[in-house]
Amino acid sequence: MSRFSKSDCLDDLRRRILSTELEPGSDLDEAGLSQHYEMSRTPLREVLQRLQGEGFVVMSENRGAKVASMDIAVLRTFFQTAPMIYANIARLACENRTGRQTDALKTAQLTFAKAAKSSDAAGAALANHRFHATIGEMAHNTYLVASLARLQIDHTRMSQTFYRPAAPSETMLVLKAIEQHDAMIAAIEAREGALAIDLTLQHWDLSRDRMERFVRPDPLPVDVISFKDRTNAI
Repeated sequence: MSRFSKSDCLDDLRRRILSTELEPGSDLDEAGLSQHYEMSRTPLREVLQRLQGEGFVVMSENRGAKVASMDIAVLRTFFQTAPMIYANIARLACENRTGRQTDALKTAQLTFAKAAKSSDAAGAALANHRFHATIGEMAHNTYLVASLARLQIDHTRMSQTFYRPAAPSETMLVLKAIEQHDAMIAAIEAREGALAIDLTLQHWDLSRDRMERFVRPDPLPVDVISFKDRTNAI
């Protein structure tokens, strides 16, 4: 019997990719993965195909599977698109959230705050992923949630630079992020859409500069100035 079910294998590979244990662009040795998960090649290939459909993995007939890369073209689109998606989802979350979803968001925040305060970069990034995914679920918009899911793959991988503060000033930014999450929860609970948008864009600006370090030393060739004044995009 396999040590991992297909569902378990899928979840574990998602986690390993999001935490960058499996680095962007790295080759996935199917024989090695099959041995690790004690799974035959056929169900493993089904798992990889599922991950390809979600944007975690790229597969080709001649070169096998590899972790989705984050090259300049991908990051250009990411930095242009993410603030608009997050802000619109926050607005819709205010309109459509349920009490049960609000409780789930508060639970996700507790997990995030604990990981962030303990300098667990991977744990904080994954908990932050769950926090924003929960807001996505609150939006009840199939199209935006699909876009959010793809954005979060790259956002979560890059955001670990934010949760590895190298100076006291950077530690203060992490604590500020925790406060902003709390404020976003309050805005969503109160159905304050305009406030939720503003807080979401402030939250984006807080971590944006640190995330850009993921692509250094080469500067990112895209306009990544603050989006909070671009109200026509919301």
